[in-house]
Amino acid sequence: MALRETQELAEYRSLMETPDEFEDGFGWQTVVGAFFIGFVMMPGSIYLGLVAGQTMGPAAEWTTIILFTEIARRSFAPLNRQQIYILYYIAGGLTAMMGGVALSGGAFAGLVWNQFLRAAAPGDLVSQVPDWVAPPPDSEAIAMRTFVHPDWLPAIGVLLITQIFSRVAWFTLGYSLFRLISDGEQLPFPLAPITAQGATALAEASSKEETWRWRLFSVGSMMGIGFGLIYLAVPTLTGAVLIQPVAILPIPWIDFTQGTERFLPGVPTGIGTNMASLMLGFVLPFWMVVGSFLAAVTTAIVNPIAQVTGHLPTWRPGMETTRTAWAASIDIWLSWGIGTAFAVAGIGVYKMVVEWGENKETGDTAGFGFGTVNVGRGDFRVAWMLGLFFLATTGYIVLCRVLVPRFPLVFLIVYGYIWTPLQSYINARMVGLTGQFVAIPMIREATFILSGYKGVDIWFAPIPLGNYGATVQRFREIELTGNKFTAVLKAELLMFPIMIVTSFLFWGYVWRLQPIPSVYYPYAQKMWDYQALTQWVWFSATTEGGHQEIFQRAIKPLLMVGGLAFGLGAYGLLNWLRLPVMTIYGWIRGVGMLPHFIILQFIGALIGRYYMRKRFGEANWRVWPPVLYAGFTCGMGLIAMLAIAIVLIKQSITQMPF
Repeated sequence: MALRETQELAEYRSLMETPDEFEDGFGWQTVVGAFFIGFVMMPGSIYLGLVAGQTMGPAAEWTTIILFTEIARRSFAPLNRQQIYILYYIAGGLTAMMGGVALSGGAFAGLVWNQFLRAAAPGDLVSQVPDWVAPPPDSEAIAMRTFVHPDWLPAIGVLLITQIFSRVAWFTLGYSLFRLISDGEQLPFPLAPITAQGATALAEASSKEETWRWRLFSVGSMMGIGFGLIYLAVPTLTGAVLIQPVAILPIPWIDFTQGTERFLPGVPTGIGTNMASLMLGFVLPFWMVVGSFLAAVTTAIVNPIAQVTGHLPTWRPGMETTRTAWAASIDIWLSWGIGTAFAVAGIGVYKMVVEWGENKETGDTAGFGFGTVNVGRGDFRVAWMLGLFFLATTGYIVLCRVLVPRFPLVFLIVYGYIWTPLQSYINARMVGLTGQFVAIPMIREATFILSGYKGVDIWFAPIPLGNYGATVQRFREIELTGNKFTAVLKAELLMFPIMIVTSFLFWGYVWRLQPIPSVYYPYAQKMWDYQALTQWVWFSATTEGGHQEIFQRAIKPLLMVGGLAFGLGAYGLLNWLRLPVMTIYGWIRGVGMLPHFIILQFIGALIGRYYMRKRFGEANWRVWPPVLYAGFTCGMGLIAMLAIAIVLIKQSITQMPF
């Protein structure tokens, strides 16, 4: 029997209809906008990441859109939604943030981090870090804090090559997965309409067609501005003039863990303080949120039992939320999550095979699960995309063989040609069903350690191990806004040189002003040492006498098998009983989340389903939440940007000698 598509999946799939016609949103406005973002927004994004550990995010994206919309409106050349979305796309790409060190501002942010990471190496390990990572700490380039030095040439060369390979790989595989997941499997992508509806609302405003979208977007923006004043502006501004900032609401949550550990040992408890999480509950599929809440309840039951029976040895009384969640992950949920992630992959493959079999019976096998080619949408040939991905992956492998010739070639082949597509497919299905990112953790660490390789250079090598599943949602957003995919390709070709040049200029400037980290950058000063020490614990595992205790504690084959069996069994049971199968996807998602955010989302889902739908009508409430949420994030972003601008002006005046 074929797997059925639930009514809820169909509902979220049709939340915003795919346009019948597509236009190219790339134009002169896009070019000007890209330069504006690179030369105006990027410095603020760099500073915000170093000082507060946050990205400009929605502030950069929506501020750019609103500014260019108003300019175009007064020039009697209003922007359409295709052009607005391309501006949004470029703003997000140029101000994106990397990893746990909260660095944004383009590719050269990684080089600043690498030079610090090399200097923080314990003992003689600093000499084992190759120069293609960063110059040695005693180099004149490091002492002068400048990229304009010959010692940086190897690192910059590797950086530029890997940037090209990575962009080709994510675009080609991401597009191929979009054709498979969206065109073929018709998954709902519940978060994709948020951006698409926001772009539609702004496009209507720019052409003076102020329909319900713009009015609702405005309501959400005012809500975001009001909440942002309390949540973001007050602590940011008071932190600039006082020794300690004043926070009306603790960011990002109120922690109850140490108070509840007497009767809930090993359970991270608390409640988030960001209203955006509650509003996200309006948008996400209801039964998916219910599944996540059931996962939070499950951890609250299982963790105390595991602690009493001695199966939670990493946890200690007095641990706060993050340490408690980390301990439970190491002892239980990491291995269980790996098993459930494989269950997601198995379900997806089975569904694809079943659908292909049905198509074969009817004689419709031309797409083999990739749907049909839409020439007006600017579709590319999937075969060509997969071929380019293969070439980029091969380039990665060749580069790694040059940089780390002693590392076993078989691992690089498995990483690039097998594991990256498989992991990306797992993540793409989770994004398509729940809007949430999922990744199978510790694969990189496990294979490095189990390979028997000795040396720290492999940890810095650009290995072909990626997860490009989340990019599938971007292609769905592009489709919903009526953009041709060729417009995004043009935008990527424009963004790359602008990103490289502006990142080189502004990171060099900021680094030259003051050492990083230092007292001038409090977040970096507080977090970089912690992140470096954590990473060097793993790096030392591939040296002589390295420690592997954490890895050995975390990987439990029996729990992996249990997670796999549970995922497959629960999905099959719900499908057989004709119950919402999205519940199990929500449960898998919830196991990896802190309950602080799940509680807010669950409250929002209940309010939306049992009050808002009755109050405003089901037909309206099906399409309102994405627009409302988009406006809310825009309002919060504008307030954050205004507060940071005031802080920057204040610090500039303070440092002036007159």
